[in-house]
Amino acid sequence: MGNRKVKFGVVVYPGTNCDRDTYHAIKEVAGEDARYLWHRDTDLKGSQVIVLPGGFSYGDYLRSGAIARFSPIMEAIKDFAEAGGLVLGICNGFQILLEAGLLPGAMLRNKGLRFICRFVDLVVENDETPFTLLYKKGERLRIPIAHIDGNFFAEPEVIAEMERDRRIVLRYVHNPNGSIHDTAGIINSMGNVMGLMPHPERASESIVGSTDGLRMFLSAAKYVRES
Repeated sequence: MGNRKVKFGVVVYPGTNCDRDTYHAIKEVAGEDARYLWHRDTDLKGSQVIVLPGGFSYGDYLRSGAIARFSPIMEAIKDFAEAGGLVLGICNGFQILLEAGLLPGAMLRNKGLRFICRFVDLVVENDETPFTLLYKKGERLRIPIAHIDGNFFAEPEVIAEMERDRRIVLRYVHNPNGSIHDTAGIINSMGNVMGLMPHPERASESIVGSTDGLRMFLSAAKYVRES
């Protein structure tokens, strides 16, 4: 019973391009169960963890994630999150969660107004979330980013509250995009919805240069199994 596979649902929108990488990392590398969920689905198919992967949902028209927030599957995801279900948004998935109001703040264009695609160093600020149980506070990670709208912003009072409640989970060591307080990943007040701009699925096997992202999926699985 303790070794049962956890069911991850990987959401696919028109324009998503990291769904297969994410599916591979979860199913083939982490060894958990994974299934695709189409943006028009209204049933999460028994998923225990929902992952919104990176890409350019709906072509990023209007703003990154702005149209995806209205997709049929989002109502089911909101209900799932409100009931305490685990939701992880990666890059464009993070942007969608912000647009949908499941996380606070907004994404601005990178401070250099250029697309950035490279490995970055991160620091784990909170190792007590469902997605960071297998990390240690203060640990440095090497995970790649790939975005042009990754400059996280929130009002001062929101940032102050997030700092107080340890809801900034990951920070950049060398801020690549101008994000306020070096923010790379945050979590909601309930502690079950997390968004981050770096791509853990692209750092899940040594052949691609890092395995530091794999424990994010393993942490979520461990949390579900032990809950």
